[in-house]
Amino acid sequence: MTPLGLTKFGLWDPLEEMIGDDGKLVNNPAKFSAFDRRIYDAGVRTEYEFQQILPGNDPENPDSDPILDAVDLADAGDVPAARKKLMALLAEDLRCLDAHAHLGNLRFDTWPDAALRHYEVGKLIGELSLPPGFKDLLPWSLIDNRPYLRCLHGYGLCLWRLNRPEEALAVFEHMLWLNPTDNQGARFNRESLLAGEPWEECRDF
Repeated sequence: MTPLGLTKFGLWDPLEEMIGDDGKLVNNPAKFSAFDRRIYDAGVRTEYEFQQILPGNDPENPDSDPILDAVDLADAGDVPAARKKLMALLAEDLRCLDAHAHLGNLRFDTWPDAALRHYEVGKLIGELSLPPGFKDLLPWSLIDNRPYLRCLHGYGLCLWRLNRPEEALAVFEHMLWLNPTDNQGARFNRESLLAGEPWEECRDF
């Protein structure tokens, strides 16, 4: 499999991003958790964005997005048609990470074991595309990283739901390293897992 491309963007400086106002992570370094302190102490890192793979998408026509078509089908109650459309995307190119994420979403409520497999495939394809020992960032603000981050999020939630809390904790901590500003609630999930809370008490998806 050909790895996804990675585009290099700017530098992420924790001194600017983790201390300040206007939506920053925290205002006072003294309030850092031990884990946030590790992120801060890691210093300046580079931001990257994954290549987007979306067969059938026309960049000139926003209405041509097949992922949104599948979501609309699922919202209308036609889950089999949504699943068929997403599987067709993977038949064209298995590296369509958003298809893996949304296939997981379709199974999440009723069949978490199956959802886990979908998320895991997307997660592994993303990992295949990263250099060994990757320590930099894949921020949510770079939108083509979102399919991979969605796969990680769903994967962590499924592990938690399937009573695999230590593995789930590792996933959410990995998400925070990749995206310290945390647009998906990984920090809250981490705290709940450390507190020993079972999945039933934390159902947000």
